[in-house]
Amino acid sequence: MDGEQTAQATSATGVHEAAKEPRTSGLSPRLTLLLAIACGLAVGNVYNAQPLLETIAAELGIPLGSVGIIGTITQVGYGLGLVFIVPLGDVISRRSLALWQFILSAAVLLVAGFAGTRTLFLVAAGVIGLLAVVVQVLVALAASLAVPEQRGRALGLVTGGVVTGILAARVLAGFIADVAGWRAVYFTSAGAMMAMAALLFRALPQEPETRVPITYAGLLRSMAELLRRDRTLRLRAGFAFLIFATFSTFWTAVALPLGREPFMLSHAQVGLLGFAGVVGALVAGGAGRLVDRGFGTTVTGAALGLMLLSWLLLAMLPISLAWLVGGVVLLDLAVQAVHVTNQSLLVSQRPEAAGRLIGMYMVFYSLGSATGAIASTAAYAQAGWPGVCSLGAALSSGAVLLWILASRRRHAHEAEVLPH
Repeated sequence: MDGEQTAQATSATGVHEAAKEPRTSGLSPRLTLLLAIACGLAVGNVYNAQPLLETIAAELGIPLGSVGIIGTITQVGYGLGLVFIVPLGDVISRRSLALWQFILSAAVLLVAGFAGTRTLFLVAAGVIGLLAVVVQVLVALAASLAVPEQRGRALGLVTGGVVTGILAARVLAGFIADVAGWRAVYFTSAGAMMAMAALLFRALPQEPETRVPITYAGLLRSMAELLRRDRTLRLRAGFAFLIFATFSTFWTAVALPLGREPFMLSHAQVGLLGFAGVVGALVAGGAGRLVDRGFGTTVTGAALGLMLLSWLLLAMLPISLAWLVGGVVLLDLAVQAVHVTNQSLLVSQRPEAAGRLIGMYMVFYSLGSATGAIASTAAYAQAGWPGVCSLGAALSSGAVLLWILASRRRHAHEAEVLPH
């Protein structure tokens, strides 16, 4: 069993004591599926632009070397939402918070679709990211509704919806753009947000009144205290930054070489590459079950090794698209397994603080994604696809090194506490 799962829960209390975890009857399969679909649709708003970058840049006058700014601004907005919106779920109804985010998302997606200048589009992109953190509100809601013995599996399935949404967004965005133009992608997403708001309004249960008695300012301060005192949060946040910088490095840049000689793929054809990554979503439930059984650290190490290996296959792109597809499968499988493990370990130690823990953790996710988005396009402009692969391999190596150092520290600590 992993020692990380028994990390001091009391060290994560922040500056306030939280209420006891409420008893629930668990998540029904139908509600779990609906939450997974809702998360997939919401997170897709963050990634819709990736296969459309060149088209959007050409119409709105954004230089090719700076087109990664679209993804970066969206991720910055996402990061702000993680700090200022997601923690609200610990003190107000997550149901109401989620419904309002879906409604407002529909409105700002319409603004992006109608935008006639790059300034208005970039502002809308930032707000889209800000509101897309409804995903984490729903993940925290799933954690609070699930009974402890099903929590890892439930989070794995819901998070699987997130990864499927990330990948499917590229596929659908490419098809819609080829048929009706890039603006239609945003109009379609707006309609999907309103439809999902209606479904969730009918399906989500009213939550019991067991919120933490804390002011909004105190809530924000407690997040910083959680990060300062909780070793597990710091470690898992470090993994989040590195794996999503790696993930974003690939998915932001891959459309650039595929749209040129010798491939000359359309938006829809580039988007189809996302289907290869759906394999990563399929492992989500399995990773969650392994965490429930105590193998979180082992899953993390194995997945990070696969992530590093994936860049050997991705670097074969000039030779064959088949190698690229194999690399996509490994990359997305690895990232998904680590992400599910990270969230399961964090929430299992303090379910009543799920909003703050997930919000703080996801800040590093967003920072990593933003870093990868801007760095990958810069690397491509300077050194082409080999530069992108070198960047991805370096980030993956950093994640493996962090896991090795953390494992050595954990083993050393266990050796100290064992009786001689």
